Amino acid sequence: MPVDVLVGLQWGDEGKGKIVDVLAPTYDAVARFQGGPNAGHTLTFDGIKHVLHQVPSGIFHPHILNIVGNGVVLDPIVFRAELQKLTDRGVDWAKNLYISKKAQLILPSHRALDRISEEARGNTKIGSTLKGIGPTYSDKIGRVGLRVSHILLPDFEQRYKEAVAQHAAIAAHNHKELEIESLEAEFFSAVEFLRTLQLIDTEYLLNDLLSQGKRILAEGAQGSLLDIDFGSYPYVTSSSTIAAGACTGLGIAPRHIDKVYGITKAYCTRVGSGPFPTELHDEVGEQIRQAGREFGSTTGRPRRTGWIDLPALRYAIMLNGVTELHLMKADVLDGFTEIQACTHYRTATGESTPQLPDPGELTTITPEYRTLPGWNTDLTALTDAAQLPANLQSYLDFLEQELQVPISIVSVGPDRVSTLHR
Repeated sequence: MPVDVLVGLQWGDEGKGKIVDVLAPTYDAVARFQGGPNAGHTLTFDGIKHVLHQVPSGIFHPHILNIVGNGVVLDPIVFRAELQKLTDRGVDWAKNLYISKKAQLILPSHRALDRISEEARGNTKIGSTLKGIGPTYSDKIGRVGLRVSHILLPDFEQRYKEAVAQHAAIAAHNHKELEIESLEAEFFSAVEFLRTLQLIDTEYLLNDLLSQGKRILAEGAQGSLLDIDFGSYPYVTSSSTIAAGACTGLGIAPRHIDKVYGITKAYCTRVGSGPFPTELHDEVGEQIRQAGREFGSTTGRPRRTGWIDLPALRYAIMLNGVTELHLMKADVLDGFTEIQACTHYRTATGESTPQLPDPGELTTITPEYRTLPGWNTDLTALTDAAQLPANLQSYLDFLEQELQVPISIVSVGPDRVSTLHR
């Protein structure tokens, strides 16, 4: 059986966790393939809100294997706290959670370097979540990072000290100190806990599942426009957030990829710095922010809001090979009599283009909008796609025509049951 991949098509926060939770019962395994605790996947069911950061979003289904792949960067402190919350809520995760030995460890000094780097940038800050993601991936590429497998070695503590010494030298270059002493006891305690979990070569597990005809859902974090290669560089994350990243982040061959689910909001948001062509700085943007509760599930920061951006979506759909779209938070636009959709950009030279320009040019373009009628209807009580109001149906038809991909799911509320299949 194939691997299906779920990715965000915007700047993250599209609602991937909810869709994984909805789709998970039809799969045998859910596997996270990149990112770390900078991700915040929110799931709501039975009136309770759950936020996952590193644990795959299939964890609430006891028959599903949940796999943290080699492409993930893992913070033992955050991971232990996350699993404790699941335990407190009665979730028995111990038997169906597996962690790749090849996943990189986030050390307390990585978090310190993240903070020092952002402070040094001044007005050119990336907008990092300060979770140590960038420095950890830097160490991975620099071939000096520590993997989960290293905690099983007798000289792990010495390896840790050597890594921290390197990080301290980097901090000293910026006339700073790491100041991590208060975190180290907690870190080593969390490492002891991590040693008790199922640490394996997950690439073998995943390929064994495929050979048995099992179905796997690869869960991405962040969004395509934050991809290290194709996002709005340098205001991006440090991993490959597109569907291709599932192959390197899990150890599966490209021939196994089948469906690619692309997740997008009915509008657009962004957290942190960087270009955002359709951003709204007025009361409309604030209305969307409040209606959508657009505050980061990991950081709590207010998200920047704007109208849907079709050139950016076309680009993300192309990169990922999206086979079907899932439109999230349609209910957030319930109160609008008119809705705007950016269909093209006007360049600095006056040219109209449907393509996403190089990131360096994004601050020089002007969005060209098409106005569509809003549905001005409360969607949250709907239970069937046949009940969608005519103007929302027209909006969906418009998006499908512009993007040339079918919309198979429409979300009309935060709860698991507020997910309508078309």
